[in-house]
Amino acid sequence: MSGSPSASVITQLYTDHHGWLQSWLRSRLNNSADAADLAQDTFVRLLQRRGDVAPSEPRAYLRTVARGLVIDLWRRRDVERAWLETVAHIPEHEAPSPETSLLVVESLIAIDRMLDELKPKVRQAFLLAQLDGMTCPRIAERLGVSLSTVERYIASALRHCYRLVYETPT
Repeated sequence: MSGSPSASVITQLYTDHHGWLQSWLRSRLNNSADAADLAQDTFVRLLQRRGDVAPSEPRAYLRTVARGLVIDLWRRRDVERAWLETVAHIPEHEAPSPETSLLVVESLIAIDRMLDELKPKVRQAFLLAQLDGMTCPRIAERLGVSLSTVERYIASALRHCYRLVYETPT
């Protein structure tokens, strides 16, 4: 892969700091298995980056990458927990299969990531329109902004989602 970091630099980072990173993660997560997985994922993430990886402060750099992965883990677990709570209220014969549940959770996580990139007011207006079915005038009243601002917020959110779904290279 062109432009990817030098494997020797990553190897050296791994050799010098993997044990420390795993200990740091274990102290944050209180779970050895998750710490081991996220330590590995941190170095995989570095291998996937474009450009050189030669940080002047390697532990701070690794901690920053790992912290983002910890946040992703927590968010994923929150989504999974919410889905399982929802499915628990469905009669057993109507409950989705494990495969369907996995697809739903993956979709919900992708949606969560898309929405997380929006400014809070834009996200709130979009969710009020999409999930609660509120009209733009009602959203404007609720948020204390003008109708044109709400329309701009929703258009911005729709453009953002469209770009992520249709214009992101695969």
